Amino acid sequence: MGRTDRIAEPWGTRTPYGPGEEWPVRVDSFLADGLTPQDVDRWVQSATILHSNGDGLDIAVKDEQIVGVRGRAVDRVNHGRLGPKDLYGWQANSSPDRLTKPLIRRNGELVETDWETAMSAVANRTKELLAERGPSSIAFYTTGQLFLEEYYTLGLIAHGGIGTSHVDGNTRLCTATAAAALKESFASDGQPGSYTDIDHADVICLYGHNMAETQTVLWSRILDRLSGPNPPKVICVDPRQTPVADSATIHLAPRPGTNVMLMNALLHEILEQDWVDHDYIDAHAVGFDELEKMLKDYSTERAAEVCGVPAEQLREAARLIGTSERLMSTVLQGFYQSHQATAAAVQVNNIHIVRGMLGKPGCGVLQMNGQPTAQNTREAGADGDLAGFRNWSNDSHVKDLAKVWNIDPMDIPHYTAPTHAMQIMRYVEDGSVRFLYVSATNPAVSMPELARMRSILSQDRLFLVVQDIFLSETAQLADVVLPAATWGEKTGTFTNVDRTVHLSEKAVDPPGEARSDLDIFVDYARRLDLRDKDGEPLVKWTTPEQAFEGWKECSRGRPCDYTGITYDKLRGGSGIQWPCNDEHPDGTERIYVDGKFWSDPEYCESYGRDLVTGAPVSPTEYKALNPQGKAVLKAAEYLPPHELPSEDYPFQLITGRTLYHFHTRTKTGRAPQLQAAAPDVWVEASAVDAAEHGWQEGDVLRVTTPRGEVTARLRISGIREGSLFLPFHYGYWDTSGGDHPTDSGRAANELTLTDWDPASKQPIFKTAAAAATRVEASQGRAAPAPTTTASRPVDPASVPPTTGGDAALAEEQIQTEEVAR
Repeated sequence: MGRTDRIAEPWGTRTPYGPGEEWPVRVDSFLADGLTPQDVDRWVQSATILHSNGDGLDIAVKDEQIVGVRGRAVDRVNHGRLGPKDLYGWQANSSPDRLTKPLIRRNGELVETDWETAMSAVANRTKELLAERGPSSIAFYTTGQLFLEEYYTLGLIAHGGIGTSHVDGNTRLCTATAAAALKESFASDGQPGSYTDIDHADVICLYGHNMAETQTVLWSRILDRLSGPNPPKVICVDPRQTPVADSATIHLAPRPGTNVMLMNALLHEILEQDWVDHDYIDAHAVGFDELEKMLKDYSTERAAEVCGVPAEQLREAARLIGTSERLMSTVLQGFYQSHQATAAAVQVNNIHIVRGMLGKPGCGVLQMNGQPTAQNTREAGADGDLAGFRNWSNDSHVKDLAKVWNIDPMDIPHYTAPTHAMQIMRYVEDGSVRFLYVSATNPAVSMPELARMRSILSQDRLFLVVQDIFLSETAQLADVVLPAATWGEKTGTFTNVDRTVHLSEKAVDPPGEARSDLDIFVDYARRLDLRDKDGEPLVKWTTPEQAFEGWKECSRGRPCDYTGITYDKLRGGSGIQWPCNDEHPDGTERIYVDGKFWSDPEYCESYGRDLVTGAPVSPTEYKALNPQGKAVLKAAEYLPPHELPSEDYPFQLITGRTLYHFHTRTKTGRAPQLQAAAPDVWVEASAVDAAEHGWQEGDVLRVTTPRGEVTARLRISGIREGSLFLPFHYGYWDTSGGDHPTDSGRAANELTLTDWDPASKQPIFKTAAAAATRVEASQGRAAPAPTTTASRPVDPASVPPTTGGDAALAEEQIQTEEVAR
């Protein structure tokens, strides 16, 4: 048993293992107030929610309060490990500023009220607008943090009951491109790979994915492979010198906005050297000739000039990828939040198709998610898609869903593509949407161009409903605020990026009068008196398990088939990967085995889009292209970023995450250890740029774009020259504990632009043109920096235990690791 400061050493101690071996167990835990496991009254099964990895854990309960967590050794995802946000984030549940009673706006102020008054106001305004303006005046904007049962209920209400196509989630900001890229290459959502591919791969590529900070437990798995025998080669594509870059065999640091050029050059070299599985392509793919023709103009020399990456590095990366025997790739926001997001992510899929690296151990691609339950928004239709990965453009799919819901197919809006989040906000801005129901998200901080967003959400003609656990910046603008229960206070299931379904059981009651999101949605449906075509209630369930059983029937026969999963089956053991049905009763580790895809024209979820214009491919066009349901190789030409540096704005600004916070910090900012580790915003610049401008570590810089400004202390890092980085977590609800200049902006999205990828409609957070000037000298003060190996090079072979600096704080941050080899 070892003791490790998990703020300073977020990935814990190493448990080395080799290719083909099982990842060793290491159980991590943290209990409050010096408690021991013997003090715990009961342990309640759950999984993690402050990132997208889906780590299995148990919740410790004492005196009907959550007092800690421990990893589940039996779980296939984490083998007992937990990250810093898992270990400490639960403390936000008991924060004294939790919402405990509904609020309603009276005379311009939010005041406490009862549930009857609040829900009557919400339902009555919905009915009024439906009568006056129709379903298109109603919109829903949800999250990636609810449970599957709640998303499915919300999607049923919005699509099947109200009949609006204005439904999306904040997953549009982080994972829309994951779904879009999978639909383009395989005509359906669903991740081909599995986390266990790390156990077998000889080359692992991370494209725009700082896994060390976004999925700390999964990065621990890679670190353990790197410290074991026959370690894999690692290729990192990221303009920043991240911990992933520190451990990489090759670090490619392209100019922001040039990912398609870089990917095309890698593919060009792979084809030029004939590192191609021609038999696989002939049998299982279409589009190779078009891809080969387009790539002829994308030499490594041209890419080196455009991307600012040495040609020899590109060739060496292509060699490792092209000669690997077991290739694994992951993709995240560095690719997803750019102007050619889908085009770049699709080229990663193309590499795997060209090399025949799908459906085999170690040969997976994971178009990663950014939130814990983002996969469920897409499965259940809460992001605008049709539930069960059904195709909006296929009338037989609409009829099938209508049969499941027992409604007329014409009651399901499918006359056009679903409305994405950015377009919903435009409709609010122009007044066509008059009712916006926001659940468990904070667009007043997370959306681009915040000055504009505040103006949109503050309109008098808009009726804004916010359902959340804290009075967020968005909730402060609402007409009605509904207090919700959160993780640990309700029961439900959720699914991670490698299709693993977990059950999270209710451990304690929510505070005050707070209710579960499912209970609130069911109440809303009842007050609207939504009915099926037989006059029975449209929403036929009241409990999470009943909702899950309803969802299973909706998923029957679809790619995300849950029919073989029950709550009882999920209790006690590991999470289970879908599809799970009669054919695969124990779940499915990898899909697309032996080149069998879900891309048949009559079965597939999507016919795809043009990667440059975003125009949808028609059913006729798709059937002509892919009549036999193969994988699709889709070429994409490189286009420069929409907003390039200029004399006035010479830098390229990118935004992103830090290891210790999640989204807008509504939870992590209320966990003492996490808030202390990263108390305030900072800006990163390269040493070359700092020297050129005479900046010193800790100087206060004012970062500006044509849309706004942010002030932050400077952190000089290994980011590429000409780029600046700001973490996007910091808003305005709390500035305590930091060292931020008074009355100055610190929300990165004050600076970002309202623009999006044409195919996925994901906003662009990575290529804003920016300027920076010093407004205050450091006077010897450093930028706020967590005491972690995340901010300095890390030796992948050894992350030794440490107790940190201050003894009292270090003792508070200690967690326990039990290592079984």
